[in-house]
Amino acid sequence: MASRLEINFIRLLSRCESIASEKRAETEWRLEKYVGALEEMLVALRKSPSKPTAEMMTEYSRKVDFLKGLLEAEKLTSPSEKALANQFLTPGRTPTIGNERMPASKTVHMQTKARCTGEMRDELLGTGMSGKGTSETDLRNRKGLPMDERQSAAELEAVMQHHHNLQEKLAEDMLNLARNLKNNTLAAQNIIKQDNQTLSQSMRQADVNFEKLKNESERLEQHTKKSVNWLLWLMLILVSFSFISMILFIRIFPRLR
Repeated sequence: MASRLEINFIRLLSRCESIASEKRAETEWRLEKYVGALEEMLVALRKSPSKPTAEMMTEYSRKVDFLKGLLEAEKLTSPSEKALANQFLTPGRTPTIGNERMPASKTVHMQTKARCTGEMRDELLGTGMSGKGTSETDLRNRKGLPMDERQSAAELEAVMQHHHNLQEKLAEDMLNLARNLKNNTLAAQNIIKQDNQTLSQSMRQADVNFEKLKNESERLEQHTKKSVNWLLWLMLILVSFSFISMILFIRIFPRLR
């Protein structure tokens, strides 16, 4: 079960993500203070004896770093610099609380990208911030505010839908890639299995041939020894017969005088 410190950390993290998803005035100070408190609680969680798993700690660190980067990006003056800084932010991968369909940090990331894109477009079209640095509060007080808000909301929705479609396409591509990788792995496993079976059969056949060769060698050796024995006896008989014949010849035919 999560400790009291982790529960408080999750609650504060969810609150920070909720504040970050809203449009804030320049005088808004809560988010920066809350993120500082999150950093302190994260350090305490690392030192806690009942700290979460390594995966959860990595996810918590990623979300806190995302919020810190978001605050630093908002302090930049140029919309292009803000957009570039937001490109390097890494939102969390899992929901902070259970009732989130999509991680809140990803939603904040998409909203921030859409806002920076709108500011860059306005700057290029000459309808954005003036040289004196007109604030977002001043823009809200201009004439025609409802139409601008509706247009911004529609553009934000379109950008979010576009990013959602891109994420779905990316997820589908990754799924297809994983499926192909799995099929290739299974095919390679089958080939290796067949090769192992062929090698095993070859080794068994080699063992059988070795045993046969050993048996035949023993039989040949026995046959060779047997043939040598018969030849030896035959030579002994011939030598004995020659000797006896010579003795008899000498006896029967004495030497002439």
